[in-house]
Amino acid sequence: MADLDGRDPLPGTLTLQQGASGLDFDAAYEGSPPWDIGAPQPDLVELADGGTLKGRVLDVGCGTGEHALLAAARGFEATGIDASPKAIAIARDKARARGLAVRFLVGDALDLGALGEQFDTVIDSGLFHVFDEEQRTRYVGSLRASTALGGHVLLLCFSDRMPGEFGPRRVSKEELCVSFADGWRVDSIDEARMSVTFAPDGAFAWRAVLTRVN
Repeated sequence: MADLDGRDPLPGTLTLQQGASGLDFDAAYEGSPPWDIGAPQPDLVELADGGTLKGRVLDVGCGTGEHALLAAARGFEATGIDASPKAIAIARDKARARGLAVRFLVGDALDLGALGEQFDTVIDSGLFHVFDEEQRTRYVGSLRASTALGGHVLLLCFSDRMPGEFGPRRVSKEELCVSFADGWRVDSIDEARMSVTFAPDGAFAWRAVLTRVN
């Protein structure tokens, strides 16, 4: 069965249909999108260096796959999922070039339950802040469906400390706490920087570590 990008999936690769998020990032990958820095985000690498990655890892909204590839390079079973077939095609090419076994899927972050799987660590680098209020509620429910009990979500998003209006919607610390108030424990929300191509010093961000408790 061919994937949505017209290529045959890797053996064992599940293909999901693009879902109800209504977000289409394919056009951005015709060039180099500002969030694609060709490497994992330093503030998430810091968590990995501290031993936060555990078990099976899911990189949701993975783009060209740097965080799933980071997990695989450190010996974890890694999956990346994104709504953009172009991004997934690039991610698969990276995995082949680096000799890493990563499963990359085209799918909808608002319906992660369609995977029928749960993960011990879920990474969200720059996805949470693209959703509006209604979608955010659905997204947190989707995360809950895909995160094992006791598993962690590592989340990096734009902060309301970021001046101006360029880029995605800003998120407050309170919004993060409210969004993850039911069924989650907020372990930490730290001031962070998100590396982007349009700001040499990075964008103000929040880095959150969240644990599914029920």
